[in-house]
Amino acid sequence: MKKLMIINGPNLNLLGKREPDIYGKLSFEDFLGQLRTEFVTVELDYFQSNIEGELIDKLQEAGFSYDGIILNAAAYTHTSVGIGDAVKAIEAPVVEVHISNTFSREEFRHQSYISPNASGVILGFGLRSYSLAIQSFL
Repeated sequence: MKKLMIINGPNLNLLGKREPDIYGKLSFEDFLGQLRTEFVTVELDYFQSNIEGELIDKLQEAGFSYDGIILNAAAYTHTSVGIGDAVKAIEAPVVEVHISNTFSREEFRHQSYISPNASGVILGFGLRSYSLAIQSFL
């Protein structure tokens, strides 16, 4: 059984409430239940934080004990050298995920400090981006 960690960054705790035209109307916790039903042969753990250092700590913790990490660092994607360095430092492959197509949004969202160290990037497919990321590990 594959063991995967999903790590979500700032403001993703507001999914279902925040800008539903971009992010949808489903909370991530509800969606996580759907993922667990869809991928019964995968152990899915989940962590969310609005705090950059906590995301780095979780990457370091999971990065040596999980088969893979699905990371949506949200706004920190475009600003955090530290998160990019953490992805580079760990053993577990990381798939960078975004719900929206970041390239169709503000120009500052076109830069990622994670992508150069990620094994793949999936964006623009709504919450299904997470399903695609899980499939990439199977």
